Amino acid sequence: MVLIRAATATVKDIRTITLDLDDTLWEIHPVIRRAEERLYEWLGENYPRITEMYEPSDLREVRSQVVIEFADRSHDLTFLRHTVLGRVGVAAGYSTDFIDEAFSVFDAARNEVDIFPEVIPALEALNDNFVVIAVTNGNANLELIGIDHLFSDVVTAAMAGAAKPARQVFDMAVQVGGASAEQTLHVGDHPQYDVDGARGAGLRTAWVNRTASIWPEEFAAPELEVTHVGELPGLLGVK
Repeated sequence: MVLIRAATATVKDIRTITLDLDDTLWEIHPVIRRAEERLYEWLGENYPRITEMYEPSDLREVRSQVVIEFADRSHDLTFLRHTVLGRVGVAAGYSTDFIDEAFSVFDAARNEVDIFPEVIPALEALNDNFVVIAVTNGNANLELIGIDHLFSDVVTAAMAGAAKPARQVFDMAVQVGGASAEQTLHVGDHPQYDVDGARGAGLRTAWVNRTASIWPEEFAAPELEVTHVGELPGLLGVK
C-alpha cells in the first residue's frame, strides 16, 4: 500500500482546498438506498399505478436506459432522476405534474447524511486557513445538510457540464477557488475520479483511504494519503 505523509514544507504553498463529498465526508450508498426506498413508498401512497407497474429493480432498469439515451447529460443526476420519474409516470397514465414534489421527497432523504465524526472539526480548521470548495459528481445540498457555511463555494458536475475525472470540473474549481492549480489541493476518496483527475488538471492531490485499500498501480500516486479528512489540518500545518 502506498503510504504518504508529507512534511508541512511540501504543501506550504496551498491556498485552496477542493473537497469531494460523497464517500469522503459521509458514506453515500446507504443514503441513496434509503432515499430511493422513501421515494418508492411515497409513489405507492400517492401514485400507486407507478408502483403497480414498476418494482424497484424495474425503475433501476429505466434509469439505465435513460443514461444510455441521454449520454451527453449523464453527469446531471438531477436531470436523470427527473427524466425517470416523468417516463414512468406517463407510462402509468399520470401527467408530469408530480415530478418536482416526488424529487423533493427523494432529495430530502438524499441529504440526510451521517457525517463522519472527524469532518466538522476538520472543515472548521481548514475553512479558517484556506478557501474550501466542494467538488462533487453528485447532487448533495450543503445547505440542507447544514455545512454550507464551511465552504466558500461548490462546483458540481451539472454546473461544469461533465463529471470527474473530466478536466473541466477541476478547471472550474480552480477558477472558483481563486488560486492557481499548483496552489490547489484536491482531496477525495476515488483514485481515478478524484486523484488522477485532479492530477491531470495540474492540482495537488490527497487520497482519503478509509478502508486501507491498495493504491492502483495504473495511476500515479497522490502526494498525500490520509485515513480521513481529520488528518489534513495537521499535515497542512493548521493547528
